[in-house]
This record gives sequence, structure tokens and C-alpha cells, in this order.
Amino acid sequence: MTSIIVLSDTHIVPEGALAYGHSDTAAALMSAITTINTRLPELGPVAGVLVTGDLTDHGTEDEYRRFATIMQRLALPWWAIPGNHDRRAPMRTVFAGTDWLPASGEVNWQRSFEDWDLIALDTLREGAHHGELGEEGHAFLDAALTRIGSRPALVATHHPWMASGIAAMDADNLHDGAAVLRRLEAHPGPVRMISGHVHRTASAQIGAVPCQIVPAPCHAVHLDRRADAENCLTLEPGALTLISHAADQGFTSMQIPVGHVPGPWPFGEV
Repeated sequence: MTSIIVLSDTHIVPEGALAYGHSDTAAALMSAITTINTRLPELGPVAGVLVTGDLTDHGTEDEYRRFATIMQRLALPWWAIPGNHDRRAPMRTVFAGTDWLPASGEVNWQRSFEDWDLIALDTLREGAHHGELGEEGHAFLDAALTRIGSRPALVATHHPWMASGIAAMDADNLHDGAAVLRRLEAHPGPVRMISGHVHRTASAQIGAVPCQIVPAPCHAVHLDRRADAENCLTLEPGALTLISHAADQGFTSMQIPVGHVPGPWPFGEV
């Protein structure tokens, strides 16, 4: 069984600042890394950590450098795709030399594991909040799916296609998501789509494709489904997502809370 950990929406801001005046995103990321490093012996083989976008809040080189410095504490390799708060040029400047970052164009990449493939897609449209894969991204996805044949595929985007019911977030989801799902439904092997952006856990079955939104380690988007609700954040407990694949079960996911929790204690204790 090969697993990865998915971390999303870290929103790193300049040192001394709080995201949106309330969220200490750097402390949340450091706590997430501590959680990963501490829990690794219990989780079985983990190939690395995927960060599904919004690494920083403003997309500046200084923020990416701070992100990279914090990530040096991680005991695993990591890879990333951009979200709507990211910017490709500063990412390339700071992350130059990494084996997952294309030298030019959009940040689309693929990585093969023992029995499945990770296809990571860039849905950033700089200057916009919503996501689009666009012509370059669709061509990359088509080529990647062709290359892997019928192998299982985990397809990662920042912007989800599934609806959360939070009006402000759903308006800025993946605007060409229907075309993405058509491609995934045509894949002859097992496939799952994971995304970030909403800062909370959600899942849905769209056609034949299981879709999942993963939580953030820092703040969450407030779950308010009223049509006139203001888009707000809440300081809910952060979480990580462990995604595994086994030949007899397909893809499975487990949520891991960020930070120390009491236990474990044997169930036999009285």
C-alpha cells in the first residue's frame, strides 16, 4: 500500500503577520509538520506530502521563502500545485531546482508510484479567484491519462468541481470542471479527484468519479449555506489527509488532526 499526505491552503504570510488579522498560518504549518513527523512510524510507508495550492496568501517571494524554510523541517519529500493566492513566477524563483516544478508554463506534473499515479494540475488564473484548467491543462491531463493506461489515478487540483453549498466558494470553483470530469470518467482504471480551496472536508460522487475536498491546517471557511452569507473564516481545528491505494480496495482517505491529542490507550484498560 502506497500513501501520500495531502496538505492544503497553508496561506503563509510575512513574518509577524496574521492571515486576515486572525490566523497564525505559520504556526499551523509548523504544527502540521510536527504532527506528520511524529505520526510517520504509525502510518506505514508514506511517499511524500502534496500541497494542493494557496501555499502563500499574496504570492510573494518572501512568503515562498518562509514557506520553504518551514517545510525544511518535514521528514518527507513534498510537491505542490498553485492555488488562486499563488503566483507562478515567484514560485519558480524560490523553488528552482525541485524535481516536480516544470521550468516554464503551467505547473502541471505527474508522479508514478508502485501501483498508481498522481496527476497534479494547475488551475490558477492569475488575477482571478476561480479556477480553470484551460487548453494547456486539458492537453496535459489527456496525455497523462494516455501514458498511464489503465493504472489507478489520483488527480489533484486546487479548485474543486464539486459544490460545497457555500455560495461564495462555489462561485469560484473550477469553471471548466465538467470537461475535467468527462476525461476522468473515460479513464479505464480507478480514478479519484482531490482538491483544496474550501479549507474543510467534503466528498461527493459526481458521475463515476469520487471527488474530495481536503481540509487546511490553519483556518476554515465558515460553513454557512445561507444565500446571503458573508464569506468568513473560523479557527476550527486543522487537519491533514492521508490517501492510500491498495489493489483490493482502491483509494481510501483518512483525516489526521493537527496537533497533539491525548492517547492512545488500549481498549482493554478499565
